[in-house]
Amino acid sequence: MTLLFSASTFVCRTNFHRMRLLPNTALRSLPFLLTALLLCGSSLLPSQAHAQQTLDRIAAVVGDEIVLTSEVDQMVKRQVQRGQQSYSNDLWMQALQDLVDQKILAEKARRDTTLTISDQQVSAQLDLQIQRMAKRAGGEEELERIYGKSILEIKETFRSDFRSQLLAQRLRQRRMQKVEITPSEVRQFFQEIPQDSLPTLPKTVRLSHIVRYPQATNEAKQQARQLISTVRDSIVNGGASFEDMASQFSDHTSTASSGGSLGDVNLDQLVPEFAAVATRTPVGEISQVFYNESQEGFHILRVNSRSGSTVNLNHILIKVGPGGTNEKEIKSFLRTVRDSIVHQGMSFELMARRHSEEDRSSQNGGRVTDPQSGTRDLVMDALNPSWRRTIRNLETDEISQPTQVKLLNGDQAYHIVRVDRRTPSHRVNLEMDYERIRQLALQDKRNQKMREWVSQLRDEVYVDIRVDEDDLSALRSMR
Repeated sequence: MTLLFSASTFVCRTNFHRMRLLPNTALRSLPFLLTALLLCGSSLLPSQAHAQQTLDRIAAVVGDEIVLTSEVDQMVKRQVQRGQQSYSNDLWMQALQDLVDQKILAEKARRDTTLTISDQQVSAQLDLQIQRMAKRAGGEEELERIYGKSILEIKETFRSDFRSQLLAQRLRQRRMQKVEITPSEVRQFFQEIPQDSLPTLPKTVRLSHIVRYPQATNEAKQQARQLISTVRDSIVNGGASFEDMASQFSDHTSTASSGGSLGDVNLDQLVPEFAAVATRTPVGEISQVFYNESQEGFHILRVNSRSGSTVNLNHILIKVGPGGTNEKEIKSFLRTVRDSIVHQGMSFELMARRHSEEDRSSQNGGRVTDPQSGTRDLVMDALNPSWRRTIRNLETDEISQPTQVKLLNGDQAYHIVRVDRRTPSHRVNLEMDYERIRQLALQDKRNQKMREWVSQLRDEVYVDIRVDEDDLSALRSMR
């Protein structure tokens, strides 16, 4: 991630917990991960699980559900691998309590008749999780081999627990929406942070821009089409290897060296035109040439195998030449837009909504945000060179001339940019970072309220903890 300052990334990047920046109540934050139970099961491959079956034991009983010591081990392992903490008995016992709390919340969610989730919603989220599992395993076929089940059977194995976790997440969100925080609570939260532990934040900038995407000329498109048609003919009629042709001619840099292999992909992950061709092309055959607007080029693909909505593909991309776009027209248009703002008093926000072709920013009056976190504060040194060159000498509220840019999502385009605010590198303080600190304080308060509520729920749900610290040494010696 190149950007900073959402509540979650702020905590991660500055290591607030490890630096003792938060009050003691925050040191025992309740994770409530959406798929914690599923991840505990999926991260332990059956071959490993089989080796541990005779050593595993029940760590806790929650209602009709159980928590195994192996589940706790996996949660602790992930935390240690992420560098969050080193192993300790306290960490293991806290992980056990977290898993128990998750089970309690899931049980409460199951009993709440006002909470509903459709089969389609469960299936959509479950498909994404299975894709992540398959990627870790090395593909769907390997995942099926490891589990000794088909993909459909693996999904059914996890479906019930997954539905429970989605319901629990919805219950938590509904409960937490009611928790708010006052300015005085924010100040108190900040005052409890040791001042000598406050991190220094990097230089950031807030930007707005108006974007236009290049359009290939007919002549450039025709040249690219002729080239890929020749490549296809060499494969289909000339006996050339698809992989060799991809290595020699494909403009898709991340796959060309591997013969154009995309591996196993879900059709939902592909752009519509690509997915449509992948769906109708028979296994083992080469598709007809088709244009992919998002990559500004022509494709052919070969379907190697198909299982449900997952296909294994190789492809070749021939992009339209860099000189074959309407660059002059785009820059002229953007200069006209800039003049309307600078010399005729038109609103930048209004012109962005009218003329910017980047949907995400145009809807917000041109405001540039991190595609992942949504934050507006962009770390200056993390921006790619095309951005830094454009804004390096701009003053606040000044608008650049039209320039070519690699957008934050990787797309190539042209834009004019306005610098809305520059924030120098500084130590965290309330004056400059109030909103960020407020988000942290609110999250801390919500976690505390959630812990209190789950503690109360223990009176409604049967809980039996069957492992204590005295048992841990014996458990480790058995593993």
